Amino acid sequence: MGSDKIKIKAALISVFYKDGLNEIIEQLNKFNVKIYSTGGTYEFIKSLGVEVQTVESLTSYPSIFGGRVKTLHPKIFGGILFRRDNATDAEEQIQYEIPNIDLVIVDLYPFEETLKQNASEEQQIEKIDIGGISLIRAAAKNFNDVLVVSSRNQYGCLKEILSENQGETTLEQRKYFAAEAFNISSHYDTEIFKYFNQQQNKDIFIENINQSIPLRYGENPHQKATFFGNTNEIFNQLHGKEISYNNLLDIDSAINLISEFAEPTFAILKHNNACGCASRNDITEAWKLALQADTVSAFGGVLIANRTIDKTCADEINKIFFEVVIAPDFTDDALDILKSKKNRIILQQKQFAPPQKQFRTILNGVVQQDKDNCVGGTGEITFMTNAKPDEEQMRDLIFANKLVKHSKSNAIVLAKNCMMLSSGIGQTSRVDSLKQAIEKANNFELSLDKAVMASDAFFPFADCVQIAHEAGVTAIIQPGGSVRDKDSVDYCNQHGVSMISTGIRHFRH
Repeated sequence: MGSDKIKIKAALISVFYKDGLNEIIEQLNKFNVKIYSTGGTYEFIKSLGVEVQTVESLTSYPSIFGGRVKTLHPKIFGGILFRRDNATDAEEQIQYEIPNIDLVIVDLYPFEETLKQNASEEQQIEKIDIGGISLIRAAAKNFNDVLVVSSRNQYGCLKEILSENQGETTLEQRKYFAAEAFNISSHYDTEIFKYFNQQQNKDIFIENINQSIPLRYGENPHQKATFFGNTNEIFNQLHGKEISYNNLLDIDSAINLISEFAEPTFAILKHNNACGCASRNDITEAWKLALQADTVSAFGGVLIANRTIDKTCADEINKIFFEVVIAPDFTDDALDILKSKKNRIILQQKQFAPPQKQFRTILNGVVQQDKDNCVGGTGEITFMTNAKPDEEQMRDLIFANKLVKHSKSNAIVLAKNCMMLSSGIGQTSRVDSLKQAIEKANNFELSLDKAVMASDAFFPFADCVQIAHEAGVTAIIQPGGSVRDKDSVDYCNQHGVSMISTGIRHFRH
């Protein structure tokens, strides 16, 4: 280990921002510190009337490639990294004429600032610091012998150290500055990663890992839980109790689902699945139809709308018990009504760009995948049967396909007139999912005559198509791609059922 106190005898200074540097230079000059510098920083120090030596004169190598390579040289990094209390290092220092550098003042090219200026790719790439970040890491690594100052925000602290200690630094101080340096370099590399990863929005794990919120418990009371993230970017909580682990899962599912719809839509979710959904010009009417699909499961559910909830709508939804309601806005009189229940969570959703990567713990690691941003629309449709869906059926098919995308596999959704009639979810057999959906619709006395069906995966047999048709379904949407697609197509052709494929599977496990 290095000694506790070290006298600064030589410093390397190369900074992008010069403001505040003059006071540091004056102090170093006062303590007869030898200064090495580069480019604009060298000219700045020279203009102060302080003696300074160029890095090029030290390395006997010019700055090359338009300044891309200036400090990347063994004499510079050797002067920073050699261990003062290591006999072999000391011998090599003398042998190779390595200077003794005790202080490194280096900041980084303004990558983030340039990004905000909508710079060209060429301009942005040139703001990726190579020499600077290497010098910072080298000096921080050898904190036993070197003090590293990696930001102009640290100049005030450095001035105090120089003044109070008469140009000496302590091990504690050097270690503190090293930690700050690695924090800066870590953040810098993260921003560059996001740029190359085409994530202009904040990445769930990388940006929010240091923002944690302890939760009351996890999925069950015996499980501890913590949320890593910043919900303030997504919604304002206007009322209600503390949001729980299960609330967060349902809220996430609700927001992802409602994002599929541009037209006024109301959805009801339970255990991450939609149990009711409808699109209408009037949001209150959409609510009433969404509720019809499953008045039982709606109890204690999560409600979400993509339009302002007014007094009329609030009066209607206030008739049932629910945990959470989410909307882009609420009228004042609607809030007065909804706040009548003390624990009811009321969230005002903000406009935000969701992350495009998803993470999930699995075994002893984490898997990452791209977010499923695809929903089979008219541009991807293949007409598989002789009968073609009419305009109304096509609208219902796309509506149902949006819902099945956000339902647990195996998943079937039945719909009509842009209203969810029922769903079958999470079954080990697609036939069982369909039978579940038909039974639910019958239980709530919802007619399946001329309904449409959406499936999250293809039909390996014609059995689902036959069961759906016999229940009243006249149009089907599915990914297609089974080696036995023809079985289902033949049945549809024989019975006048239209079937379209999207080429996009939507498993959700």
